[in-house]
Amino acid sequence: MVAFSFSLLALCSGLILGYGDAFTTADSSAAGNPKAILADGPLIGTITRLASAPTAVVNQFLGVPFAAPPRRFEPPEYPKPWTRAYNATAYKPSCIQQFSSNSSEALFNSEQPPESEDCLYLNVFAPASKPTGRGRAVLFWIYGGNLQFGTARLSAYDGSSFAADQDVVVVTINYRTNVFGFATSPAIPFDKRNLAFLDQRLALSWVQRNIRAFGGDPSRVTIFGESAGGYSVKQLFALPPPGPPQFRAAILQSQGQGNPGTGLESWEALAAALGCNSTTTTAASDKLACVRAANATLIRAIISQAALPFPPTLDNATATARTELRMRARTAAQVPLLVGNNANEGSIFAATVPSAAALLSSLFGGDAAAAAAARRAYPANASDLALRAQIIGDANFNCFSRDFVREAARDGYAAWRYYFNASFPNTRPFAGAGVWHSSEIQEVFGTFPRDAQTTRQQVELSRYMQKAWGDFAKAVPGAPGWVKVGGGEADLEVLGDVGGVEGLEGTAVVPAEVGVDDICRIYEDVRMAVGL
Repeated sequence: MVAFSFSLLALCSGLILGYGDAFTTADSSAAGNPKAILADGPLIGTITRLASAPTAVVNQFLGVPFAAPPRRFEPPEYPKPWTRAYNATAYKPSCIQQFSSNSSEALFNSEQPPESEDCLYLNVFAPASKPTGRGRAVLFWIYGGNLQFGTARLSAYDGSSFAADQDVVVVTINYRTNVFGFATSPAIPFDKRNLAFLDQRLALSWVQRNIRAFGGDPSRVTIFGESAGGYSVKQLFALPPPGPPQFRAAILQSQGQGNPGTGLESWEALAAALGCNSTTTTAASDKLACVRAANATLIRAIISQAALPFPPTLDNATATARTELRMRARTAAQVPLLVGNNANEGSIFAATVPSAAALLSSLFGGDAAAAAAARRAYPANASDLALRAQIIGDANFNCFSRDFVREAARDGYAAWRYYFNASFPNTRPFAGAGVWHSSEIQEVFGTFPRDAQTTRQQVELSRYMQKAWGDFAKAVPGAPGWVKVGGGEADLEVLGDVGGVEGLEGTAVVPAEVGVDDICRIYEDVRMAVGL
């Protein structure tokens, strides 16, 4: 299949930003602020109240260090202990981000958060009330961004609503991306190149050590992420950290296939642009030392302007391309899975592809007969742009996830699948975007805009999805609320009209097509017919 990136394209990302103030009001005065005692030292947080539910009080601990300030191109390490109360009342800088165009940076990064290599911090959102029993279930969020950009401080990822409505603890983490997260120098040991994944694993370990201080239960941690975050979740699932289990369930939202490779050409191009290819820096170790000493802002500018990709290294310790083999061998994590996609995943990617014909040709390895047969499966009168969008969504998201979750079910995993199929005018990035890639995030977190365009369906759907995700994390019997994959014909849950509310004025809900997986079977038949 064509290896499309799994980024949240900037075209849509601007909509995700800037919602937070509409939902929460934080009180960061010292008096009465929540406190927590960690393995590393004491914290002081802030109290947050939801505008949509004024009686709901949530403790926020923002910018909590889960690692020491990282050394460039080095694995993360635990932070040094402290004795005085650490002020965890404000977000810390984002990791250094890579954007390949001014327009994408302007749209996606509209909040303009500060960036720094000192960025390994996380945020904890927990109900202020004392938990009962052994503690609350924990949801551990990994953001998307093509493994090139992203930050846990996006307003869309404010876990306050989710924590309050579902009585859970939500943790959102920063991790390094682009060359800072995937250093591909030959001088770096093979198992130390995927720094981003090592960051994620250290943060997950931090949760095991400290989450009880926030009322969380370390034995009930669910990892979840979207796009590149979903890909990261799959890597944790396929290659779980050694030792006692660090999570009991996994949710993969719009997971992408990823584009693994060596990244050596990008590394050499960066080194050359920095002047690290002189006669005195010919050895790989010399180049590494030179790039390590370079100005971070300059590195950011070079990799962004040249659109240099730095993919994960398939080290079989933190990243693998053969998840299905590990599932069959039962060496993947033995946890339940919730996997799903959006109805129009490809709409924000379509403009990046020259034509539907070129897309199908690439998809079927240049086989003209196969491409023509697949084209006949789509409406003859569809515009080329609409056709590109649908093909991308089918081939690189929906069918990909369908195959993954069916393989999991065949291998004995409890797996559930959803199909998000609702669109709202106050979250739509452009006309015709439909149910675009990442549009489910604000429904899950409850961070959609509360404005004149907010509809009853939008509110009810968010409640339904939060409950499904929350019950799944809590291991409530019958969760998430529909049939397991392989458990009957109705094993694909369409998330759209809920609560008896449908077709309200001001909403645009795309009707579920009969058999959303039919095209996947057609692709399979075409490949078999031409011997691919």
